[in-house]
Amino acid sequence: MAQPSYEWRPPERGWRERDLLDLPRDGNRYEIIDGSLHVTPPAGYGHHELADEIRLALRSAAPPGWRIIREAGVRLSPGTLLAPDITVLRPGAPPDGMWIEQPHVALVVEVESPGSRRHDRLTKPGLYAEAGIEAYWRIERGDRGPVAHLYRLTAAGHYRPLASVGGADSMVIEQPFPIRVTPGDWAATH
Repeated sequence: MAQPSYEWRPPERGWRERDLLDLPRDGNRYEIIDGSLHVTPPAGYGHHELADEIRLALRSAAPPGWRIIREAGVRLSPGTLLAPDITVLRPGAPPDGMWIEQPHVALVVEVESPGSRRHDRLTKPGLYAEAGIEAYWRIERGDRGPVAHLYRLTAAGHYRPLASVGGADSMVIEQPFPIRVTPGDWAATH
């Protein structure tokens, strides 16, 4: 049976949040950066399993009231809407919704895939920092297991590297709450 095709017709003005509702539900990740549509192909199973392991680690360390959400939409500005792999929401964040506002976000985590590597390393950290999100983790997947690159927002409004942790190495960080980061624990099947 033939798959239905989607006829791409970009809006005459920049892409907006409501335009995302008209796009196909095909497994691709659709994000808007400064009014431009960015499409990332679906990630593989290993990517999702690793993100699930990280989410579980964050949930087990989170104090009451904190929420750890997979692929929540984050509204950074009217023209920039991103969907990080994991978003840590502060206590008091709305209980549900499609897009969360930046003040409710304490940490975003991006797990690299071949289709997202450049955005996760170059584009997204600047956008998250500009929006004032306190912490950013970029998880690099490699032959020897995941490596967590941990960043913290400075008073100057950019991310400063805290550490890169991989394998059985471990580090306790305080943001957004105390948690021991041990990527080797996430890598059992990845």
